[in-house]
Amino acid sequence: MQQNEAFNLMKMGKNIFLTGAPGSGKTYLLNKYIRYLKDYQVKIAVTASTGIAATHLNGVTIHSWSGIGVRNSLNESDLEKILTTRLIKRNYEGTKTLIIDEISMLHPYQLDMIDTVSRYMLEADKPFGGLQVILCGDFFQLPPVSSLPLGNERQFAFEADAWKKSNFHICYLKEQHRQGNDPLLAVLKEIRSGIAGEQTKVPLRTRYKKEPEGTIKVTKLYARNLNVDDINERELNHLRGDEKIFTMAATGFSTLVNGLKKGCLAPEQLKLKVGAEVMFIKNEAKGQYVNGTQGRVIGFDQDEGWPVVKTYHHKTIVAYPEEWKFEDEGVVRATITQVPLRLAWAITIHKSQGMTLDAAEMDLGDVFELGMGYVALSRVRSLSGLKLMNLNELALKVHPKILDCDKMFKENSDALVQSLQTLSHKEIERCQRKTLIERFEGFINEKINAKKINKKRKLKKTNSIPAYLMTLKMLKENLSIDLIAKERGISVDTVINHIEKLQRLKQIDNVQMAYLKQTIPETDFDIIGSALKGSEDGRLKPIHEKFEGKYSYTDIKMVRLFINNRYSKSDDVGII
Repeated sequence: MQQNEAFNLMKMGKNIFLTGAPGSGKTYLLNKYIRYLKDYQVKIAVTASTGIAATHLNGVTIHSWSGIGVRNSLNESDLEKILTTRLIKRNYEGTKTLIIDEISMLHPYQLDMIDTVSRYMLEADKPFGGLQVILCGDFFQLPPVSSLPLGNERQFAFEADAWKKSNFHICYLKEQHRQGNDPLLAVLKEIRSGIAGEQTKVPLRTRYKKEPEGTIKVTKLYARNLNVDDINERELNHLRGDEKIFTMAATGFSTLVNGLKKGCLAPEQLKLKVGAEVMFIKNEAKGQYVNGTQGRVIGFDQDEGWPVVKTYHHKTIVAYPEEWKFEDEGVVRATITQVPLRLAWAITIHKSQGMTLDAAEMDLGDVFELGMGYVALSRVRSLSGLKLMNLNELALKVHPKILDCDKMFKENSDALVQSLQTLSHKEIERCQRKTLIERFEGFINEKINAKKINKKRKLKKTNSIPAYLMTLKMLKENLSIDLIAKERGISVDTVINHIEKLQRLKQIDNVQMAYLKQTIPETDFDIIGSALKGSEDGRLKPIHEKFEGKYSYTDIKMVRLFINNRYSKSDDVGII
């Protein structure tokens, strides 16, 4: 299927599974559709199965947006709690389209849970409550993280009941924008087709222990974590000069902070020297670097001491600290802050997921899981960027369940193309317009171009003062939270949410916080504070129930403003 054909189906309001090999333009097409909906003021939820994947689309995790969180199942009590959570409810209200990226890493039971919550929130008799759902991903990439012993049967999102009931239209993109006619493309295609064998090894053998072109150092990919840290540390120790240590800063409740650390590629202590081989591990908002951009430390910023990296594309970048966040009910509950770099002499294949590398040295002789070799090989842009050290038979194999379903996906996609070709251009446009007006309730004005409307809306938004800054202005005038809520016509909870955001942005000072603290009697503050300090995740309901309703949710949220930073190691990323 071509991108324009998939785009037409999206605009017709169909539920879509958008897939294809790396470099086929899946993310590009998603961004194009997001812009299309925004041009017509259609509310869209942009999410992904992991935090790192969500940054590619400037979205949030599906776990946070949907309200399922870290649960493994849902009972009636969970659903009631989600339904009465104002900010989660607001996520669903008015939303017409839900995007979930990196679907390969979502368990089938999680997709079923999202369907259950969506039905509970919206229309019970329709899949996902009637939302248009667009799933995006490639099942040849890494599967969901599983605690099952090796050898147990894996399950994938396409096996979910919700998938089977939702009539997903398969859009299998066949264009290739990464390698062009590079020999690596044929290798990956044969692995995806399940026909990889001796003929597949022929081009790979040309890269056996052969240095990649155009680079001095390359990242080494290993199947196992064993020796990766040792290699990086040994190489760092070989460098002369002083070592600088950047220590991760963390705020929030312990369980949430630990969850962020576990899912983040940033080390708690980043040790660097001039000459260190590094890679960026996050997408920079302005596009200076992406997850996987490689380079070398050439110095440290004179003003604040942050690392200065020269990439392999001869771009010099100061690596300022970045934040990774956990959001709950629309409010940030935990953050970790660290320089977005890691040593890049060596890295595990699992941690390379989502990266695009210019050059890599791979030892695929220790591959222990189906699909792992494909994931590693698809990280590099071209065959000339590969140095292959070893290869075992498992490295060229993928899960048979994926092979079977992939054939079905291709057949369904081809049939869909043929069906689409029976429609005239006018019929397609008529269907898209009907979807936009009747289903999506998009804003259409025949005399004004939708993009101009969108531009005006953005300009208006830019010129207006953000709501949380209005709250800050009134706090500086020593107005109480109750009075701020009354004068602005908003809830007390909303004011507290603004204060939490101001804390995170470090725009509220200790004087203002001290004034707020006085609004709760000292004895009550200490009692609630003691209970919160014993909490691992800072949730309100257990504290409220513990005191049998003696303290309101608002009082507990107020005290939490002062407890939430108790795990902070420092106000900023530390430099030693």
